[in-house]
Amino acid sequence: MSNITYNELWHDAECALEEVIQTDSILQNIKPQRDRRKVHNNISDLYVRYIVICNKLEKCYDQMIQPQKRRLIRKLLDYTLARVLELKHELVEVDLSEYNYYDDVLIKYGILPQEVELNIPSYFRRERESEIQLRREFITSILKNIGALNEVISPKKMTELDAIKLIQMHERARQGRVRFQFMKEIREMKEKSTIKPDSMQVDIVKEIAATLKIQKVWRGYITRQKMRKKRFEEMLLIGMIQPAQIITENYRIADKVKQDRHLKQLEFQKLYEKMILETQEFLKLEKTTIMEENMRCEIRCWINEYFQQTGKIPELPSAESGGSRLIISRQGTESSLSKSKESSSSKESKRSKKSKSKKESDTEKSEDESDPGIKIILSNALPELIQAHTEYQDIWRSKDECANPWQLPYSDIILAQKTRELEDEVRFKVDQTLRDDIEALQLAVDRDKGHKGKRAKKTPKRVRRSGKKNKRKKEKDLTPDRTIDSLIEELTTEGIIKLFPEIYLSNFKGEKSFVNYELWQNKRDPIPTIGDVRQLVAEYCILPLGNDDLRQLTPLVRSVLIAGSRDSGKKMLVHAICTELGATFFDISPSNIAGKYPGKSGLIMLLHLIGKVSRLLQPSVIFMDDAEKPFVKKVPKTDKSDPKRLKKDLPKLIKSLTNEDRVIIIGTSHSPWDCDQKLLYQTYDKVIYIPRPDYGTMSMLWKDLLYKYSGINRQFDTSAMAKICDGFTVGTVIRTIDEVIFIMIIAINLLCYLQFSIF
Repeated sequence: MSNITYNELWHDAECALEEVIQTDSILQNIKPQRDRRKVHNNISDLYVRYIVICNKLEKCYDQMIQPQKRRLIRKLLDYTLARVLELKHELVEVDLSEYNYYDDVLIKYGILPQEVELNIPSYFRRERESEIQLRREFITSILKNIGALNEVISPKKMTELDAIKLIQMHERARQGRVRFQFMKEIREMKEKSTIKPDSMQVDIVKEIAATLKIQKVWRGYITRQKMRKKRFEEMLLIGMIQPAQIITENYRIADKVKQDRHLKQLEFQKLYEKMILETQEFLKLEKTTIMEENMRCEIRCWINEYFQQTGKIPELPSAESGGSRLIISRQGTESSLSKSKESSSSKESKRSKKSKSKKESDTEKSEDESDPGIKIILSNALPELIQAHTEYQDIWRSKDECANPWQLPYSDIILAQKTRELEDEVRFKVDQTLRDDIEALQLAVDRDKGHKGKRAKKTPKRVRRSGKKNKRKKEKDLTPDRTIDSLIEELTTEGIIKLFPEIYLSNFKGEKSFVNYELWQNKRDPIPTIGDVRQLVAEYCILPLGNDDLRQLTPLVRSVLIAGSRDSGKKMLVHAICTELGATFFDISPSNIAGKYPGKSGLIMLLHLIGKVSRLLQPSVIFMDDAEKPFVKKVPKTDKSDPKRLKKDLPKLIKSLTNEDRVIIIGTSHSPWDCDQKLLYQTYDKVIYIPRPDYGTMSMLWKDLLYKYSGINRQFDTSAMAKICDGFTVGTVIRTIDEVIFIMIIAINLLCYLQFSIF
């Protein structure tokens, strides 16, 4: 795809985003509503539209090569994702369910259910690929040193002499088989020649009849083969038959184009950074002194005018409120720094208005206390999203790019941006020096007037409150003298930090629900499908940990419990979360920490190391298998792992996580009912249930697993197999297919004769 294609895709996404922002802004100010269905419709409408925009922006950011556009698209993508996650949490509060259904919105906009599934942005991992690889190699080297990782024995390289001997051996065997066949044919010919001449006379009529019959059968067979092939190609074209999952030449070319664009992105990014440095040096040499003089003249003129009008020396506004920029932007209006009767009267009028509004609000509150209704929570991401969209409208919407077909960085945009930054830097310095000058002037004026009184004290600067909630208290560092490498080595040696198989979330196959919306409308609680679970894992466990902005803007999810039967794919989901994020994997399962860090002091040290290292290597996933065991009422006598060891400390570890930490605790359980339910659900913020696969998921699974082998007949009855496997878990089906395909079928080369009865 070309640069023009991605520009058009970005433009389409921005047009859709403009409409959604307008609707969202209106709903932010709407009064609370009592009808839950109406609120659900409003939120789900926004939710679906934002997801479609997210997927478009993700595609643009992954393939667009212009660095300044990518910088803005990254902002838009992050803030749009944050808004999607906010709306998801609101839907959960409105529907009182983790799973939400909105088929009416999909029908309204003509969107397929598959298009509403959030794509995990590739930059979560791709921009940290070297860091992830180095960390993985470091952990692998530690495991090799302690003998915990078996080295792969590489086969001996075959020498040229061995290769010649092998070829000669096979060639002699081939020649022997050919000679045997040749001698066999000669012998058969000799035996035929011994037949009497009378018996060789064949009726010509019968011979012609036999020939015609053979021709008829053969032509019918060939025609049927052609028709079968034609019908197969037609069904393949309209999507009625799944194609073979073989990497074709077209796929290779498309993949190479993507990789080339990724390389081009790095090349253009380096060029962009070089141009920034050159522009900064130029501006510092050429513009700094001129800017400084102009600002000094402007501020001094303002001080002189103010003194002539009031006879007082003014004070410059603080740097937080804008400094001298605030004065210059308000020249020609009455200064806000002068104290007059008008200001006092305006304050009184404001107070009276406030008192009236308070009375009105009190009456409204008393009316609404009986049934306040549901109010959409004010968004943290929407103001940032509006600002980023405004930047697109100001710079890129009407920009003529005919002169830049190669999408090189624009020097005029860099110049304007760096000029603003330099102006702010110079203004800050000028304001600091002029504040000293104003203080000296005031002292001189007071001396001339003969006043000995002290100048009024400056109002103390307000301490800015950070918008981050749940700020973590500073904990005592028990390992101040140790390096991070030594801590990683210790935890890896003890088996706490582990390697994990790289599995992507898309490998967790499953179909989305198509019937649950109607069941939900009839006020029933439908069972979710595997596709719904996959989206929920992305929204709770992967996307919030993607980067710092997403973590701080979105509602905090500290811990998640994944519950399901054995072989349902719980650990696969945990590995997929780690793979998509490029996260560090910590295993604190009761069976894994049994006998390690004994005693109370040892447990304190273990939790300290996990908390410290997980924050230094974030994003991190802290995993606990058999998550119900710390909360069991009675430990079985056969269990020697001391599962209740983390009963009190696990909730403390979870509560210590804040929006500043890209760390999540994930537990898995196949029997959550075996423990104290209250303690379990107090510990985990969210619970994700993996149901048994439905017919759609099972049918999709059979097709994906079987049709990746090109020799299998595409007419194989997967629907019958899906019906037979009702109640089985995904793991059981995968194991069965692997056994049949690899052992029974490939071994005897009968893939084309595969029947469902074999399974």
